[in-house]
Amino acid sequence: MAIAALITWVVTAVGGFIMLGRWISRGGHRPNSGSRLAPGLVFGHFALAAIGLVVWIVYVAIDAKALAWVGFVLLLPVALLGFTMLARWIPARRTNKAESGFPVAIVVGHGLFAATTLVLALLAALEG
Repeated sequence: MAIAALITWVVTAVGGFIMLGRWISRGGHRPNSGSRLAPGLVFGHFALAAIGLVVWIVYVAIDAKALAWVGFVLLLPVALLGFTMLARWIPARRTNKAESGFPVAIVVGHGLFAATTLVLALLAALEG
């Protein structure tokens, strides 16, 4: 389960990087951009997810079960921030320049892979 969670986490991260790059390139990070996604929300989601991924990689490398739980617990606020961004993105996806750059397929895939990662990380932590 740990390797499966790592794979889905990396796939999720790739989708997240694509969206982050488009959001930044369309000015979403600038003040008064009209973006419904606050920079703190976006970069907080990114930072926690990245930290969690690093923790998970270390867990897979050294098999320290405590790190599996740390990685899983880090995913919880990441998921909450992700749902918050999704709720803000839906009404703005056609009207806001920064948010309209997100391909719907990538948003949906990112969410599905993220949910799968959450479940797999929990199962891996419980395997301990």
